[in-house]
Amino acid sequence: MQPPGPALLNSNPNPGDFTFVSSTEANDLSGSIASPDVKLNLGGDFSRESTATTFLRQRGYGWLLEVEENDPEDNKPLLEELDIDLKDIYYKIRCVLMPMPSLGFNRQVVKDNPDFWGPLAVVLFFSMISLYGQFRVVSWIITIWIFGSLTIFLLARVLGGDVAYGQVLGVIGYSLLPLIVIAPALLVVGSFEIVSTVIKLFGVFWAAYSAASLLVGEEFKTKKPLLIYPIFLLYIYFLSLYTGV
Repeated sequence: MQPPGPALLNSNPNPGDFTFVSSTEANDLSGSIASPDVKLNLGGDFSRESTATTFLRQRGYGWLLEVEENDPEDNKPLLEELDIDLKDIYYKIRCVLMPMPSLGFNRQVVKDNPDFWGPLAVVLFFSMISLYGQFRVVSWIITIWIFGSLTIFLLARVLGGDVAYGQVLGVIGYSLLPLIVIAPALLVVGSFEIVSTVIKLFGVFWAAYSAASLLVGEEFKTKKPLLIYPIFLLYIYFLSLYTGV
């Protein structure tokens, strides 16, 4: 006989069904919830990647999966990476070609802020116009630039000058510009020996004055000719490589 009171029974309970029984004589609640068998298919590629990632991390190779963040400093322009300042080079060229103090250029920047690429470009350009079919001239000019600057540097230090080799290298290199300027004129007046000689002397004095005014400071005092003379000879030798004398 069924006890009095409401009752709710499921005669065929399925997994996951909940059965509630209520009666006036029974206060028990009973039931069961079976966890559903849920399968999530995310595709074979993801599963393999997850397994491979887990395997690498367990073996201590997780660093292979790390992605490096882009460093803003790695995205610098090429000229900035090579430390090439075109505006600075252009200003130094103007300082060398116009060495008169009355023009208002801060010519000391050529010496106090030396660079390598500007003088190298000037030396290479002078070498190219000095070829005359002899490629050996290029190596000679570069050699004289490097070792001639070293000679001037050593002499300046012996005389008590406070100058670095990089400064001398930059000043000597930039000061080749006057010889480049007179090169077209020599091609025009090459048949007039006297005029050609005057232009050559003008170019050498121009280059030597531009370099000496930057390298020969007040610390040399009465010893200035000892440094100006080898600078003058150095540019005569540069010109001889150009003219083939």
